[in-house]
Amino acid sequence: MFIIDGPYVSEFLKETIAKYKIPVLNNEFARKHLKREKTIFWEEDKAIQNIKSGETKQIYTSSENSLQWVADYLPFSKLPKQVNLFKDKLKFRELTSEIFPSIFYKEVFPETLDEISYDELPKPFIIKPSVGFFSLGVFKVSNYEEWVHTKTQILKEIEIIKDVYPDKVLDTTRFIIEENIEGTEYAFDACFNADGEPVVLGIMKHLFLNSKDVSDRVYLTSKEIIKSNLNLFEDFLRKLGTLTDLRNFPLHVELRIKDNGDLLPIEINPLRFGGWCTSADLTYHAYGFNPYLYCHEQKVPDWEKILSEKNDNLNSIIVLNNSTGIGVEHIDSFDYDALLARFENPLELRKADYKEYLIFGFLFAETSKELYSELEFILNSDLREFTSPR
Repeated sequence: MFIIDGPYVSEFLKETIAKYKIPVLNNEFARKHLKREKTIFWEEDKAIQNIKSGETKQIYTSSENSLQWVADYLPFSKLPKQVNLFKDKLKFRELTSEIFPSIFYKEVFPETLDEISYDELPKPFIIKPSVGFFSLGVFKVSNYEEWVHTKTQILKEIEIIKDVYPDKVLDTTRFIIEENIEGTEYAFDACFNADGEPVVLGIMKHLFLNSKDVSDRVYLTSKEIIKSNLNLFEDFLRKLGTLTDLRNFPLHVELRIKDNGDLLPIEINPLRFGGWCTSADLTYHAYGFNPYLYCHEQKVPDWEKILSEKNDNLNSIIVLNNSTGIGVEHIDSFDYDALLARFENPLELRKADYKEYLIFGFLFAETSKELYSELEFILNSDLREFTSPR
């Protein structure tokens, strides 16, 4: 069963649900965005009974907003506990400390930031909501001056973002300080099957502007990115699975690989792939298979064959977060046409209500290696050239 919820569902996911007759929980968002004549809707009572009886063995959620429903209605299953282990970054660090005992982490609260002894913290470090989404409320601190500034910024940002997403998605009442994990950052989609075996369904490399950047602007996938990391990530998931007995469980993983080859996890998002239907749709654009369907039907991609037929171009998701420094209330419009004109082969543009969600949208693009400069441009851009102030 799929649970479709706000803020967004892609056309690709809608088509997948309709074509393959995948049951969907009947909720307000799904009724509004899916065609009733093409959708198998399950009422809550039927959905709960099917999960309780074992007839429904797997749930996929399109949005973190659905996690509250899982917690409220499925307490008889393992899912609420498993979800919380991953969604709460503090619990996740406690869970994985057996595999990664050297990672420093500490729970803190916004109202007591001034009581923290700065000298006892590793430098640099990251401070972020213990339950978070995208890079909202995330700060990197390298020195004492930055720490003083960050404490002020956290309190300001809390007021801006605290009501954007539900508490199960973004909770600004608790934060976690953890050591900055150095290395190249990756994000990938996977699904544990009924036998507890992990299946990797797509891998992206996260690009950053510099060492201080914590934004989500550019994610890349390519033949080389998949080939270089597939086996390593499968091994990591097998270790993770032994800690929690994961079965019939989709997830989205963020981690870093150090220069010496060591892998260190950042966070894991349960029961879904990348937010706003991004990463799975990117995989389809780049490699031609459907991760939603593969997870639902427990198929394993033939990566060797898929990559043998893939060219050397780069496929990317570009997150149009508001990096202008201008409050959304002072922005009149965003010039999407001008943005598209800067790219060799834009594949799909998704506009977002930036006043409500604090982002202008997402762009999927294909770039030849010779025009890598277009990705460098957007990584460096503060997007002001595309905005018209009030």
